[in-house]
Amino acid sequence: MQRRTAWIALLVLTGLAMLGCRLRYAERATLTVADGTGPTPTLPEPRRTWLPTLQIAPAVGWPADAAPLPADGLAVNAYARGLDHPRWLHVLPNGDVLVAESNAPPRPADAPSGGLKGWIAGKVMQRAGAGVPSADRITLLRDADGDGVAELRTAFAEGLHSPFGMALVGADFYVANADAVVRFPYRDGQTRLDAPAQRSSTCRPDSITTGPRT
Repeated sequence: MQRRTAWIALLVLTGLAMLGCRLRYAERATLTVADGTGPTPTLPEPRRTWLPTLQIAPAVGWPADAAPLPADGLAVNAYARGLDHPRWLHVLPNGDVLVAESNAPPRPADAPSGGLKGWIAGKVMQRAGAGVPSADRITLLRDADGDGVAELRTAFAEGLHSPFGMALVGADFYVANADAVVRFPYRDGQTRLDAPAQRSSTCRPDSITTGPRT
């Protein structure tokens, strides 16, 4: 039994080492963007490999003194900072900006991406900056004086389940959670949804195979 366990551990370590080499010495593109553009693009020949080529781009925030370079005559400043894994934005009619702070929910133990494959995928996503707990929150940002910086920041809705999409339809505010679409009553200018959520539709937990990741 001990020998078998040692062999399994050796195989796992070997696989991880191969994966690390694959990530570090990944294949490079040999065609230009122009080659793959237009009605008759040039495509590279397919290649079969033991491990897929992964080019990970870790998410790095802007330094405090840096900003995107705008076109002439325009200026860029930070509307808000320090959000917890922001995933989606929605602008209300009064100009309030809503931010869904969310990550994927925990997967069931028997999900297709479980086991060693799921563990490796989780490590790759952590390297890309996606391996953080879900805040399960929608934050409201308001710039009342129009200076381009939100002076009001408040929790618009909390206790959600990996929220992503948002929509305001009349006086109803809809949130797409990972397991259901929920509805809240909304008044113009409201800064917090205090009424209990009402389920508009429900997803089976075992049908959830993907979720917000990046």
